[in-house]
Amino acid sequence: MKPWMIVLLVVAVVLIALIVVLYFLGKKAQKKQAEQQEMLEANKQTVSMLVIDKKRMRLKDAGLPPMVLNQTSKLMRRAKLPIVKVKVGPQIMSLICDEKIFDSVPVKKEVKAVVSGLYVLSVRGLHGKVEVAPPKKKSRFRRALEAAQEKAGAKPLK
Repeated sequence: MKPWMIVLLVVAVVLIALIVVLYFLGKKAQKKQAEQQEMLEANKQTVSMLVIDKKRMRLKDAGLPPMVLNQTSKLMRRAKLPIVKVKVGPQIMSLICDEKIFDSVPVKKEVKAVVSGLYVLSVRGLHGKVEVAPPKKKSRFRRALEAAQEKAGAKPLK
């Protein structure tokens, strides 16, 4: 057997082992996420609140209770999360917002929100409609790519 064939065989075995490990880790993570989503749905409640501010910030800088910081992993402590500062009744608190609705949360407006613990699941406007944030400005690369596709007659990316 030639040496390059041995190297190729070893690389193939390592890749197959890596794919199998990632498959099982993905299944485990999917089960965990389904359990967490089920728990959020079970504990949700509707609350009227005034949104003071919203930012993407690190968990340790967000002003969340120390118990929350102790329960999170070190990787999540350094990650930036969507944080919403709200006034619920007389109390001002920081809540973690769902990534899907973060852009649609209005600032300095009163809203009805579905909350589960410290997590905001959805937001509805209390007085009037909740405005959707304007679309992000396209980068130079994206504009150049779309212009090139337009010239070539291809379907533009979205």
